Amino acid sequence: MKQASATKLRYGQTLKLVKIKNMKIGTIGAGRIAKAFTKHVAAAGHDIVMSNKTGDSLDSIVKEIGPNVKAGSLKQVLDAEIILLSIPWTEVEGVLSSVKLWNGQIIIDTTNAVSFPDFKPLDLGNKTSSELVAELAKGAKVVKAFNTFAAATLATDPRECGGNRVIFISGDDEAAKKKVLNLLKELGFAGVDLGNLATGKTQQAGGPLAAKNFIQLNKV
Repeated sequence: MKQASATKLRYGQTLKLVKIKNMKIGTIGAGRIAKAFTKHVAAAGHDIVMSNKTGDSLDSIVKEIGPNVKAGSLKQVLDAEIILLSIPWTEVEGVLSSVKLWNGQIIIDTTNAVSFPDFKPLDLGNKTSSELVAELAKGAKVVKAFNTFAAATLATDPRECGGNRVIFISGDDEAAKKKVLNLLKELGFAGVDLGNLATGKTQQAGGPLAAKNFIQLNKV
């Protein structure tokens, strides 16, 4: 990402360029969604640490994506400001419960509570999967996103057909959602806020927005 600088103008004037903050971002999981997300974030110039549950080497993956991407442990990922959670639903409780203290990190929850191999939504009662994630990661700020279409679609250029690919989000913390929306805009996506985690049920597996690929046109 470009650093702030000053450009010389006529008559000795200077124009200060706006400094863009380089955020530290991490991933819990290194599957196809996480890799697609990481490529977009790395291209925007942010530092990102990828981790996986198995501890297998991620050297080839991070080398392929770029120099600002590193492999690390879950403990190292917890130092990030924004953390992408992208693991199978069956592993969510064990991984999140292993963290003794969440300290205000923003968790972007991409998980879908479905059974395999039929991809049927699990019965979670009256709660959404992201509400359960928030209960497991008390102290973190959960924002649901990147869960409504396939990794192959996410990996493509979000600027398409004269517009930007839509990413639906939901969350209970307004400041966290604003930060995620700003990141999405920087990456070339069009973020659409659906409301809190409960009303974000429409983007959950089985909801009307699941498996849909929308483009927000710049001109109608």
